[in-house]
Amino acid sequence: MSIRITDWAKLPVTLTELCLATTLRCGQSFRWKQIEDQSWTCVLRGRILQLDQDDTHLRYRSIWPASNTSPPTPPASAAPEEGDDSKELLQHYLNLHPNLAQLYRQWSENDKNFQKKAPKFTGVRILRQNAWEALVGFICSSNNNIIRISQMVEKLCTHYGRYIATWDGRSYHDFPSPDALTGKGVETYLRELGFGYRAKYIARTAQMVANEREPGWLDSLRNPESPAYGRPAASAGEMQPEGRHGYRQAHEKLLELQGVGPKVADCVCLMGLGWGEAVPIDTHVWQIAQRDYKFGKGKHASLTKATYDAVANHFRKIWGKEAGWAHSVLFTADLKVFAERLEAKIVVKDDPAAPDSKVETTETLMKTSVKEEPELKQVKRVLEIEESTVTSRERVKHRRRH
Repeated sequence: MSIRITDWAKLPVTLTELCLATTLRCGQSFRWKQIEDQSWTCVLRGRILQLDQDDTHLRYRSIWPASNTSPPTPPASAAPEEGDDSKELLQHYLNLHPNLAQLYRQWSENDKNFQKKAPKFTGVRILRQNAWEALVGFICSSNNNIIRISQMVEKLCTHYGRYIATWDGRSYHDFPSPDALTGKGVETYLRELGFGYRAKYIARTAQMVANEREPGWLDSLRNPESPAYGRPAASAGEMQPEGRHGYRQAHEKLLELQGVGPKVADCVCLMGLGWGEAVPIDTHVWQIAQRDYKFGKGKHASLTKATYDAVANHFRKIWGKEAGWAHSVLFTADLKVFAERLEAKIVVKDDPAAPDSKVETTETLMKTSVKEEPELKQVKRVLEIEESTVTSRERVKHRRRH
């Protein structure tokens, strides 16, 4: 099949507002690939998207199968004469509308711990992913690490997803729909592919979503302020200590599915349904809560359901509607060994035995990322920008004092 490749285009996005090297590998999405020229590729809505970045701009282009040059159901904002809505899609998917520097200031004003740790880890954005893809990805994350999760997701796409195109020697497939995973032999075949007990969860959840829920059920659980691509936004109601009503409802509905516990439900709510107040609590978050936020004593001595809720409510109180976003930043900032290894340029081997945890998965990711020199330079550039900014502020303060 022939392909059509658009010209490179660019968006004005600084590294401090978006760092691809962190955002695309921090345990949110498992389909982005870094290819030989160090750019990133992924199939989104019928086309291959290729991304690259420098200090001030995000560069992108789309690779279309020649027989399908129009995007599926484009929003009204797409330019019909161009036949390519990749700009709008990227702005939505990368969640580029919120001013990240402003959010960082807001979180820092409310939390000295965030203020202390976050400045060197800017550019972390919560993606607006497809809800079904996020659900299956986090079901795969059970007792798993980033490498194996990515391999499983790749196998799902290759064996069950729609073929898009072959480009630069690589075959690209889209993520499979729930219907594509409802056949009688799916569970058995997934076990043969190495999914283990997760095969049953995926097959059963696909059956439930495709055949036992009304069409569009999963997207109906989305935060209306963060709607699916091409749909208008609406109010999500007032924030409560335990999160907005829609978030709590979505969380409970997700728990009805196979392979979905509280942490996976919160991961899907945050990274697939747009509920920013969802705070997944795993062992790393629990360690942070004990060390920095005085949990781990009295009635919250262990991570029970009550403690899980108490920790999440505490973070929502100090960080607000985007508490899940803030806590994802804090995950990265807490990986001190990663920052030290960046400075020292030490190569660290993968840890294939990483336990089940979004943040532990992230740590494995960070270790593997150090191997790739261009990516290392990009992350180091973020740190240099931040250090320069902090130094400038200190000079201003010094002049004011003298």
